[in-house]
Amino acid sequence: MSVDPHIVFLILVFAAVFTAGQAIIGLVSVATQKRKVNKRLKVAEKVDGVSALVMELRKQRGLNAEGERGRRLKWLSNLIVASGLAYDPKKWAIYAITAGLAGGMAAAVLSKNPLLFPVGALVMGIGGPIFYLKHMVGKRAKALGFQLPQALEIIVRSLEAGHPVPTAINLVGREMADPVGTEFGMVADEIAYGSTMEHAIARMAERCQHADVDLFAATVRLQAGTGGNLTGLLKLNANTVRERHKMRLKIKAASSEGRASAMILTSAPLLAMGFIMISSPHFYGDVIDEPMVKYGLGGLGVWMFLGNMVMRRMIDLRL
Repeated sequence: MSVDPHIVFLILVFAAVFTAGQAIIGLVSVATQKRKVNKRLKVAEKVDGVSALVMELRKQRGLNAEGERGRRLKWLSNLIVASGLAYDPKKWAIYAITAGLAGGMAAAVLSKNPLLFPVGALVMGIGGPIFYLKHMVGKRAKALGFQLPQALEIIVRSLEAGHPVPTAINLVGREMADPVGTEFGMVADEIAYGSTMEHAIARMAERCQHADVDLFAATVRLQAGTGGNLTGLLKLNANTVRERHKMRLKIKAASSEGRASAMILTSAPLLAMGFIMISSPHFYGDVIDEPMVKYGLGGLGVWMFLGNMVMRRMIDLRL
């Protein structure tokens, strides 16, 4: 039985390309991970002293010199801090204005009504950034819940090796990726700056606004007030956080059918209308100016919104 050399050549070329692709992906992943781990360390290289590092990290997180969030628009300030984004008001203002102008122009052009320009500008200029911040908060909270048990295990091993608690916390800040690495690194910096461990961890809980981080802060506060074996408490804490994470995944799997139904029921009418408008533009075009058609489409939009709110409440299961 003879083998076609051309086929063998193609197989070897495919194997070589596949291997090269895997190597490139591996190098990029390692470089990205290293860049994430060293994000806070890069800030430390640009400043001199622990005090300057603490102030710079607080400034980047949108915190003032006292570490307190502003009293005005506190909910927005909390959202900015919890998102973990670098606080840059000027750049954010430019982005918001650009999004507002784009949204206003889109609303005016699509509706052929210049009066809707302010509506589109407000929706995109204000609602767009808030939606993005909420998305980043959710993404960061998910990463925190996944990384926190690993961070607690590192602290436990360090304590079992005989290291003091600040050293164990600093080890997490050096070795783990964001967001846990940066948060624990800020705790270590504040402790080195003169803060107590309980206060530094309490401020971390305020920044993160995550239930598992609150549990960790409560554990440290309990141990500091009553004494006891911190290593054993952190082991129990890590196990509890891991079980809570598993339960969240189970809840997400249980509600996946409802989420899929909501997406299908919401997108199907919009897709059907878009297909009709593309395939037969005069189907709605000839009657779109009729008052009854406008009222009917508006009523359908309101019912779709109410239906989405009901389905959201049905699938919004929280732990």
